[in-house]
Amino acid sequence: MMNVHAETRPAAKDANIRKAVTAATVGTVIEWYDYALYGAASGLIINKLFFPNLSPSTGVLAAFATFAVGYFARPVGGIVISHIGDKFGRKPALILTIALMGAATVLMGLLPTYQSIGIMAPVLLVIMRLIQGFGAGAELAGAMVLVAEYAPANKRAFYTGLPNAATLVGIMLATLSFLGISYLPEEVLLGWAWRVPFLLSGVLFLVALYIRKHLDETPEYVAAMARAEAKKHEQSVPLGELFLNSPKEVLFGFLSVTAHNANAYILSAFSLSYMTNTVGMTRTDGLIAVTIGSLFGIVGVGFMGVLADKIGSATVYIFGALVIAALAFPLFWMFDTGSLLWCTVGIALGYGLGFGSTAGAQGAFLTNLYPTRYRFSGLAMSRELNGVLVAGPTPFIAQALVGWAGGSPVYVSAYIVACCALSIFAILVIKSRSIHV
Repeated sequence: MMNVHAETRPAAKDANIRKAVTAATVGTVIEWYDYALYGAASGLIINKLFFPNLSPSTGVLAAFATFAVGYFARPVGGIVISHIGDKFGRKPALILTIALMGAATVLMGLLPTYQSIGIMAPVLLVIMRLIQGFGAGAELAGAMVLVAEYAPANKRAFYTGLPNAATLVGIMLATLSFLGISYLPEEVLLGWAWRVPFLLSGVLFLVALYIRKHLDETPEYVAAMARAEAKKHEQSVPLGELFLNSPKEVLFGFLSVTAHNANAYILSAFSLSYMTNTVGMTRTDGLIAVTIGSLFGIVGVGFMGVLADKIGSATVYIFGALVIAALAFPLFWMFDTGSLLWCTVGIALGYGLGFGSTAGAQGAFLTNLYPTRYRFSGLAMSRELNGVLVAGPTPFIAQALVGWAGGSPVYVSAYIVACCALSIFAILVIKSRSIHV
């Protein structure tokens, strides 16, 4: 009987890890499907449907501004939902994120346009983006925490990298959905077909909700709460503890994500607009380049996650930031060719090497900074404060910089390099203070 138990315990642990990874990744797929969907729509149709009275370039800026609006709600959502996650459990927090994101995206697909109700159309669009951003504010942080607390320590980077890899699955699905309708005539696309990708999010939402409702609480969280109760920490506020005990970790964790976010949102949201609106590629070719390129990122995250477990997450994280900086100028040189081949190569390199490294290392790097009792809050604050200042505004900043430079991407490339320098500095500071990254 003892041998049977010895054999079944590892099997049960592996089953729990698989269950946690599934629950985490399906929610992350939805988050990034929603955001990539809106990012793609911003550069292609949102300006025409909700800002038709503006010039084409100003309309794109306005569309990217509504994209950025969602990020202003993310830190608020991160504070509220991560508090729930640290105080009452990972499961209720992760169910709430899914419900808010799914509902907001489906409702976007049902919104009347400017032609139907005038100025109320963009107002309602902004409200949906705020709800979507509030829900997404703790989604990926919660997903990484969930997986980290189930994963063995020697495989934490690999397993926490999987939700980050799932972001690319969401991007790919969103891009494919737009690619499918891009062949339709303009009047059909702007008439009703644009709504279909948003409404399809409802299917993903129901699947994710079902999986998360049948999720168990993480053993590490249960044990931490038991210890906290024994020490009378149950009355503490996780966010208060975070800023009292780990302010430097929040600051440098926040800075460490900068290169990753700048790269991710250039590739997922701005590149399509740049290739079609500035370079003059067809909408279909731009979507194909983004779709194929993102596949390399999925492989890259897994590979770099394994490498981070072997040589350290900080080392791989720095490597990723260096790669992103090195590609900052060549990436746009490839875009400027207008060639489907070279644009695909550029996006594949950005995703496979740059994103693969930062996403593969980020989960282990950040989760190791914080103790269990306020880990959810720590990750949410590190990621979402950066999101509101870097991730969300990046497509808008990039579009404005291209306009400022008369169509040249040189200032965008310099912006990417500056973001990478901030990340490398922050990671080196954390590495010098800790042996756990």
